[in-house]
Amino acid sequence: MVGADGEQLGIMSAKEAYFKAKDANLDLVKIAPTAKPPVCKIIDYGKYRYELARKAKEAKKKQRTVETKEIRLSPNIDTNDLMTKVNQARKFLSKGAKIKVSLRFRGREMAHRDVGKEILDNFYAQLEDVAVVDKPAKMEGRSMVMFLSATK
Repeated sequence: MVGADGEQLGIMSAKEAYFKAKDANLDLVKIAPTAKPPVCKIIDYGKYRYELARKAKEAKKKQRTVETKEIRLSPNIDTNDLMTKVNQARKFLSKGAKIKVSLRFRGREMAHRDVGKEILDNFYAQLEDVAVVDKPAKMEGRSMVMFLSATK
């Protein structure tokens, strides 16, 4: 049992603790119900809930979500088109986003996976100064996927 001002009141029955809380005009709240014996505290429950909500809100405010942007390529992409995609990826990385680079194979293009790997390697080579590979290029169904993130 913990008192309203934080001092230890010792081990007592639930009824005794309840009457002490009533005398102080406060609530009896189980802080650690799984402990042996359970730990209770005499506090204002409304104020306690408000403090918990405020702490949760502060934690949520400090949390930063990382956005994942996708850039799609094809095995027969031209050099200038690839450079446009590289510049777009550079912009996403500067804003702190992660990038999913996917290269989709259609029809007979599946026979030339090595060409797709070369394109993804070339894409990363253009971004080596600002990006690092999170997950290297690997096949997922008909697509070859690679994940990049900004260097620290």
